[in-house]
Amino acid sequence: MAVGINKNAPHQVVIVGGGFGGLYAAKGLNAANVNVTLIDKRNFHLFQPLLYQVATGTLSPSDISAPLRSVFSKSKNTKVLLGEVSEIDPKAQQVILGDEVVPYDTLIVATGANHSYFGKDHWEEVAPGLKTVEDAIEMRRRIFGAFEAAEKETDPEKRRAFLNFVIVGGGPTGVELAGAIAELAYKTLKEDFRSIDTSETKIFLLQGGPRILPHMVPELSASAAVSLQTLGVELHTHTRVTNIEGDIVTFKQDNQFTEIASKTILWAAGVQGSPMGKVLAETTGVERDFSGRVIVEPDLSIEGYDNIFVIGDLANFSHQDAKPLPGVAPVAKQQGEYVGKLIRRRLQGKTLPQFHYNDVGSLAMIGQNLAVVDLSLIKLTGFIAWAFWLLVHIYFLIEFDTKLLVVFQWAWNYITRNRRSRLITGREAFVEPKTVNDSVQEPSVTPL
Repeated sequence: MAVGINKNAPHQVVIVGGGFGGLYAAKGLNAANVNVTLIDKRNFHLFQPLLYQVATGTLSPSDISAPLRSVFSKSKNTKVLLGEVSEIDPKAQQVILGDEVVPYDTLIVATGANHSYFGKDHWEEVAPGLKTVEDAIEMRRRIFGAFEAAEKETDPEKRRAFLNFVIVGGGPTGVELAGAIAELAYKTLKEDFRSIDTSETKIFLLQGGPRILPHMVPELSASAAVSLQTLGVELHTHTRVTNIEGDIVTFKQDNQFTEIASKTILWAAGVQGSPMGKVLAETTGVERDFSGRVIVEPDLSIEGYDNIFVIGDLANFSHQDAKPLPGVAPVAKQQGEYVGKLIRRRLQGKTLPQFHYNDVGSLAMIGQNLAVVDLSLIKLTGFIAWAFWLLVHIYFLIEFDTKLLVVFQWAWNYITRNRRSRLITGREAFVEPKTVNDSVQEPSVTPL
């Protein structure tokens, strides 16, 4: 059955995905003579850049989420539907949600990206990634549960495994997780336990390339590395994880294989396009890149279908510097704004030049008073970079009351060095990971 769209109404725009791309596309059509249907399998917009703070107890999920119906409550031309698109029929111009059909004149797909385990998807059970609220809550359970389990463990070797944290991937998420866990272990929790000394915690950050934060200039990567090492994080670059089996991580570095016993393994090493990319490829014939992102035209439409747009992390836009734009919030925001404006222009019989991303820079939080910021001509480190990071993230939060809550939480945490959202929820405090074996027997393995 068709869902609540009058075919005699104005131009019908369907947006799949309520992340930054979909959200700003819908906002850009707020005053246009169109009907907008925004479809998402969640009823809220999630500010993913701050998920690591949920995972490490600084913020709660509600602090970084905004209900979509609330966001668009005053946008009378925008309807929000809760559901997951299973099919797209580009000839009939319809999207299918189970047994429901939603027709469109223009379709915008902004469903983001998922974790990539580079063909080792069974590692996900042992090494969760960080893309959803559920991911963050599971990470939080594992992080704080590990300290609780260590408090009860009397065997020194087993206790050491609980106090070893392995983070795979040295991009912004991995760097921010490593810094936050280091501050937890060495500052926030140091007086909270009686049987363990949390300063004995070891945080291992494993990066495949020659440096962490490879998207930044080398001097900022080096500054971030020094800051992390000052916090107590152990960095391993030129490192490739070859196996995860139970609580043993095996990695290769300089032709040497090393094992780390860790009960808490966190994945921040790669992403791949959401399953909607495959759906589009099967129904329209559009090409995808090696990580499942959809190859888009200069105006963000797909080849052969000028009324279907793909934006945000799912899009491979390589028309600016001959390389894909990064999967970051500013890219998705600008692409959403561009497509919204392009639709308005088309309805007026006009068009726009091709999309051009205005690079606003990149930044990463390392710890309290520690961050790195790359603004092209301006490079910032230390306290100034940290303050700038706070301001930028407050700016990108959607609702005003959310901004106030986060500012208050950050101020309280800064003053007290305490984290109020350290709840262990879901399953019991610590559950042994399943054994996952995908190894080839390798010589010369050194334990850490």
